[in-house]
Amino acid sequence: MAEARETAGQALAAFNNHDQGAISSFNAPNIKYEAPGGVRLEGRDAATGYAMNWLNGFPDAKMTVHNEIACGDYVVQECTFEGTHTGPLQGAGETIPATGKKVVGRCVQVGRWENGLATESRLYFDQVEVLTQLGQMPEPATARS
Repeated sequence: MAEARETAGQALAAFNNHDQGAISSFNAPNIKYEAPGGVRLEGRDAATGYAMNWLNGFPDAKMTVHNEIACGDYVVQECTFEGTHTGPLQGAGETIPATGKKVVGRCVQVGRWENGLATESRLYFDQVEVLTQLGQMPEPATARS
């Protein structure tokens, strides 16, 4: 359990350091990766590419863990993602050009770690919240007094 938690922390540090080589080194060759929007990836290169897409779109991106639970090979991390959208962001066949807007959002990662490698990873976040902050969705309605 301690090994999985430590490795998950090191992988998150690699993301925060924007270190593509280190990010790749934590992904198993056959990792299964899922994220919002129907993202279903398999393989080290695909999972690393997904992370780099976010880091290229948000060159100052950082994830902060607020809560973490480890049980056996599994680690669950509740995080906040913060970054400024100054590069293109690829998604669902479209590219969102840089908006210069700051994004702050909560996310949860569930990872399975074996022998120092992520073999499964599921990322959960609110796509509508992210798109709204980027100016790609209308602002939500507010209550009137």
